[in-house]
Amino acid sequence: MTPDASVVAVVVTWNRHDLLLEVLSALRSQTLPVSRVVVVDNASTDGTAETLRAQGEDVVTVTARTNTGGAGGFAIGIRLALELGCDAVWLMDDDTVPEPEALAALVRARGEFPLGTPAVVASRVVWTDGRDHPMNTPRPSPFASAQEREAAASIGCVPVRSASFVSILCDAAAVRERGLPVADYFLWNDDFEYSTRLIRGGHGLACPGSVVVHKTRTFGSTDADPGPRFYYEVRNKVWMWTRSRSLTPVEKVVYGGSSLRRWVRTVARSGDRGTLVRGLARGVRDGVLRGPRRTEDVLSEAVGEQGRAV
Repeated sequence: MTPDASVVAVVVTWNRHDLLLEVLSALRSQTLPVSRVVVVDNASTDGTAETLRAQGEDVVTVTARTNTGGAGGFAIGIRLALELGCDAVWLMDDDTVPEPEALAALVRARGEFPLGTPAVVASRVVWTDGRDHPMNTPRPSPFASAQEREAAASIGCVPVRSASFVSILCDAAAVRERGLPVADYFLWNDDFEYSTRLIRGGHGLACPGSVVVHKTRTFGSTDADPGPRFYYEVRNKVWMWTRSRSLTPVEKVVYGGSSLRRWVRTVARSGDRGTLVRGLARGVRDGVLRGPRRTEDVLSEAVGEQGRAV
């Protein structure tokens, strides 16, 4: 990918008006400009829609009728980005503020990787005080070959098997081949399923030279007590293990064992174990008894033809 290739940024937002404006300003300040910004407004109620209507032509806005979560929002945004035409799609949350060189570093790593175009290149995610954010730290792939590790190291990167939607550059060709995120995941594990689906059989990189600030309220990891949202963690993981082709059978065993250990640890540390146990039971039940709805059906309900390029 050359520096003049087309990149469309996709930002999903819900009730973070001021942070969203900061993200848009940071996107406009990139040393390597994006060609367009697609903002998916998940039915915000804080004046976001009105502010987005006042943005320039570089920002394309889609407003969902209901909150579709991160999964649905990114599915809407990626579909529109592809229809607008691009070589790569840069995904990020509405509380993710990229440093000015963030995109340039992603594109450079993508273009210089010796083994061909990687499906995904992920940024280094830091918190507001500069520490690496444990919620979004891509872990080196335990399945990478020595050749892949050496090739990544030659350009200052690390091979990864998954990455967070907080800031990843996705190859448009891989997206067209592998499809959209599963919108019915709503939240949690949507990025894990999607990034592993894109990367399977190809390459994923973590690029430390691309830095973004994830402005979460607190500094913590996914082991933090999730409360009622634990339901989505469990249900979506069950969907991944039983219905997704993003992981090989061996990987499902490895990552499945890791998830089970994390669930036990999360419940044990919780101050409200009853809520988590109920979420666990409901998540297993719903994950086993029914699968996710077709993404196109979810998107049709949420945005209809509004979320298509004309």
